[in-house]
Amino acid sequence: MTPKNQQSNKPNKRKHAPAAKPDAPDRPTSKRPKLAAPKRSGPPTTTKRSDKPFKPKFQKSEPDTVKKAPLSKRERRINAKELAEARKKKRKPYYELEHELASLWERMRHRNIKKEDRSKLVTEALQKMRGQISEIAGSHISSRVLQTCVKYCSQAEKDAVFEELQPHFLTLAGNTYAVHVVKKMLDNASKTQLAGFISSLHGHVASLLRQKVGSIVIEHAYGLANATQKQELVMELYSAELQLFKDLVSLKESRLVDVISKLNLQKASVLRHMNKVVQPILEKGIVDHSIIHRVLMEYFSIADQPSATDVIQQLSSPLLIRMIESKDGSRIAMLCVKHGSAKERKKIIKGMKGLIGKIAHDHGGSLVLVCIVSTVDDTKLITKVVIREIRKILKELVFDKNGRLPLLQLLHPNCSRYFSPDDLTSLNLSIPSLSAKGESEAKSSKNEESNKTDTKDDTDTEVTEVEGNENTSGDELHLVEGGKKDPFLRRQELLVNSGLAEGLIDICIESAGELLRSNFGKEVIYEVATGGSDGILHPTLDDKLNTLHAEIASLAAKSSEESDEEHVLKNFHSSRAIRKLVLDCPTFACTLWKKALKGKCELWAKDHSCKVICAFLESSDSKVRGLAKKELQLLIDGGIIKIPETKHSANEG
Repeated sequence: MTPKNQQSNKPNKRKHAPAAKPDAPDRPTSKRPKLAAPKRSGPPTTTKRSDKPFKPKFQKSEPDTVKKAPLSKRERRINAKELAEARKKKRKPYYELEHELASLWERMRHRNIKKEDRSKLVTEALQKMRGQISEIAGSHISSRVLQTCVKYCSQAEKDAVFEELQPHFLTLAGNTYAVHVVKKMLDNASKTQLAGFISSLHGHVASLLRQKVGSIVIEHAYGLANATQKQELVMELYSAELQLFKDLVSLKESRLVDVISKLNLQKASVLRHMNKVVQPILEKGIVDHSIIHRVLMEYFSIADQPSATDVIQQLSSPLLIRMIESKDGSRIAMLCVKHGSAKERKKIIKGMKGLIGKIAHDHGGSLVLVCIVSTVDDTKLITKVVIREIRKILKELVFDKNGRLPLLQLLHPNCSRYFSPDDLTSLNLSIPSLSAKGESEAKSSKNEESNKTDTKDDTDTEVTEVEGNENTSGDELHLVEGGKKDPFLRRQELLVNSGLAEGLIDICIESAGELLRSNFGKEVIYEVATGGSDGILHPTLDDKLNTLHAEIASLAAKSSEESDEEHVLKNFHSSRAIRKLVLDCPTFACTLWKKALKGKCELWAKDHSCKVICAFLESSDSKVRGLAKKELQLLIDGGIIKIPETKHSANEG
């Protein structure tokens, strides 16, 4: 036998292994056998993984021949259930329908497609949806297909979709995806269809307003409704009786106090019901809708002092800025400014930081700014937040119809030339329970409740204009007017001491011609040139005002050929502004006569400029009349101009 340690004569195969072929692939060095790859036909049995396979974001859609990832047990169970239901109803299962609608949508939504081709695709899609439109409207995928179909389909097809969705509108109104379909259907609805939809909302308005999605539908319907339908939507928020009995809401009375009086409702019961409606809405911050603004205004008209104060505290925040776009919303904001405490006013003003420009360009927002500069005593805070931002866009605001209102309020407060009667009414509103008159009424109502008497006088419990009361004390007046500081001192601190007036005069000098020819700018330059109401710009800024007078006179002294623009004495707006300045500002009248009109009256004694010439004879100042009397008398004698039959007062124009 050969010893174990003796080497064998057989060649060592491991040392003389043949070389690997160049074309052979690399092989693993381990001798472990390979594990067979699991089959992908069945569902996963070990760990849970995503049902959808990974797909790059911009990868093209795979052809139908490519195998898709297997469905999970849950998906197969849902599909089987849908397939069984579809077979019973003899229609395609929903997941197959969704795939077909998506392919049609990709074709119909292109811009370059012809109208005829799009109409065919829309009709085909609606035929496939028939019977399942309510399910499709609530789907996050297929609802977009339905929106496109409603946008481009015919009126007959829209009516068919409306009829199928009508029984499901209340459910769809609270769906995040269906809300867009519901809004489109309301936009295209006829008067009869809209009335039917609003009628179906009865009893559900309060619950939908507490939802962020549902409140959008209510607001959309409220915006499309007529006055009677708007009243129906609002009425059921007042009382449980009005919510339960539909016949009671068909009243002509629009104010809550009139409704209470007409139906003999208990004011305390109405207040409790409205409190239950209003509080959840305010807690969720759903304050953007005009229907809610109207409800809050009616709530303030009957609210007692603790309830009104509580709502003001909740609204005195940046939340209030979202309300001022509507008429009632801006009024609510003004009431919060008037009746809020110093801390609450500070929150409101600080919430406007960075938004003063947008607020000033809105009509309701500009009135809120007017209320702030007329009410709040903290002029340092107003200067820091409001005036500072106004100065940055001052030139833009003087030409804007709404943006100029805070400036005009500081120059000439509550002037009927610049504020409409409705604006003045809004500025003078107050909450009855927080005003001096309302306090006495609130005390009397408490005594009546304690005596358990049912006789109540609700005729004076509405939001009324502030009326002067000689017997009220200073504290009670503070509740009504909102401030104790002298109004002239407040104006002086905000207008003159802040530097706003100086910047305003500089802009008037720089853009005098443009402002005079502007329909809105001419009123700003007139108030600045006259020195403002009560002479607020005198004597601090007299030098700058004289410069402004000289600039306007130099524009009038130019001949018509020197400029391409219409001469300031011939232009409709500028001639009237200069005429008012001649009547109301003797200093300007003297400057204009000496620099522009002396010896040239015959040249300007026609058209619009003739009114400027005649204003010298109508002036209440004897010095102004004396300057022009000699020269104008020659024109009167020659029949070139006529003496005005009635002399216009200084405030007319």
